[in-house]
Amino acid sequence: MTGRRLEYFLIGLFVGGALGVIGGLLLAPDAGARTRQKLKGEALRVGEAARVIAERAETAVEAVGSKMDHYLGKDEEVAWRKVQEVREGVQRYSRTVMSS
Repeated sequence: MTGRRLEYFLIGLFVGGALGVIGGLLLAPDAGARTRQKLKGEALRVGEAARVIAERAETAVEAVGSKMDHYLGKDEEVAWRKVQEVREGVQRYSRTVMSS
């Protein structure tokens, strides 16, 4: 999941949670104190879920970033080896032409 898509997902998750809580309050048949207690419990549950999702997202981003650094480093290493091979080939060709 790209960073932008993850950001939109998390925003949607929080907005959906907030709308769910508001809808629950509007349709709640219980007394005010009991509704507030339920709201508190739901808020804690949603907060905990958000924390877990954020930790998982952070772990996934770190893993992807690490792999990208690894692969980009490998590509760079291969590119420099190719550059060195080309330089050596040009030098050999130059020596051959100069000695002829």
